[in-house]
Amino acid sequence: MLNSQCFCISLKEGALKRAIQSDLASPEVFALIEERCPHLFSARPVFVSAGQSARMALVVEAIEAVVNMPSYREHVLARAPEIARHDPGGALGVFFGYDFHLHGDRIGLIEVNTNAGGAMLNAVLARAQHACCVEMDYLRSGTGGAGGLETAIVAMFRDEWRRSGRARALARIAIVDAAPQQQYLYPEFLLFQRLFERAGIAAVIADPSELAWRDGALWHAEGEVDLVYNRLTDFLLEAPSSAALRAAYLARAVVLTPHPRAHALYADKRNLALLTDRAALDALGVPAALQAVLLANIPHTEIVRPEHAERLWQERRTLFFKPAAGYGGRAAYRGDKLTKRVWQEILEGGDYIAQQIVTPGARVSGTAESPLQYKFDIRSYTYAGRVQWTAARVYQGQTTNFRTEGGGFAPVYSIGDDDLRLRAAVRAG
Repeated sequence: MLNSQCFCISLKEGALKRAIQSDLASPEVFALIEERCPHLFSARPVFVSAGQSARMALVVEAIEAVVNMPSYREHVLARAPEIARHDPGGALGVFFGYDFHLHGDRIGLIEVNTNAGGAMLNAVLARAQHACCVEMDYLRSGTGGAGGLETAIVAMFRDEWRRSGRARALARIAIVDAAPQQQYLYPEFLLFQRLFERAGIAAVIADPSELAWRDGALWHAEGEVDLVYNRLTDFLLEAPSSAALRAAYLARAVVLTPHPRAHALYADKRNLALLTDRAALDALGVPAALQAVLLANIPHTEIVRPEHAERLWQERRTLFFKPAAGYGGRAAYRGDKLTKRVWQEILEGGDYIAQQIVTPGARVSGTAESPLQYKFDIRSYTYAGRVQWTAARVYQGQTTNFRTEGGGFAPVYSIGDDDLRLRAAVRAG
């Protein structure tokens, strides 16, 4: 009801600018956001029930429990590229993103990402949020607010450093992506750099080709790099530009987070087929209680195989097709939009999965007089199996792209299923 009838605003005009320019002393970052990506933030909050929030956290815990089973790791890593079988030396991987669709009382885990962007942007959004009325003030998303999230982010990177067996203090981080200044989310890289520097950690933003492997260490310019915050979509470090980073990683001369093993264990979309196959879960020895959580909350997924082509084509209107190693909605297709030509390309190219469609949530924005219909998904940012922050991505079209006017990241308000104060506030308008 709230997502369809509430026109309250959690991001007042000018609040974001003040948060970035004043609180973070980064006026150039706000100018860059306005120029390059003006639709990063939605002014409207998204509402979920406390029960839905709890179920999403339960799905995260269940997947983490299965991934930590030796039988699962052996099965997944046996089919993974060699670099994914390399022991990363203790690092778990920062900023996993569990993406959910919510439709009515149903939730569906759509995918898991191991280099999910947007966490720092959501910290800034939290700084700028204003509850729409007194009754809603206690519903703000997250625990500890923006300051708590920023503190948790720095602590997470230091934890990755310690887990990797390093005794001295973490001194220098490289935020690495291909042509980072050209990336859509480059403003976030700048915000991370400022955050690390405020915590006393030097930080550089670099293309992987700017890194050098020499004297048993990874270098950028004249400084040795301790830890690489990996934003590359070259998940297996296969590109020639990643050669130095790959060599340092394999020599355990640098802490890389997230790393190829994390991608293989979590983000390879073929894993969703494994996690929704009761017979396969039985064979791996997954306990019945964990199976129940997975099968109830992950839409059924299967690997596209030529021998099933005719059946999948007949069922396509209920399916979404995605490349197993895809990201950001690239080369993904709703079955009801699929042409024969593209279907043939999918069959010939291989490495696609077919996932039962779970309709995304709906959020009405605009005004009561001129309502606008949007979709939303929910992203849970996690570390070490625990949810750090929850955000919504509001959009129109087939996939999230942060180019929808009025869309973007939105705060998530979690509401008690029997919250009488809220009901009274809604009735009062």
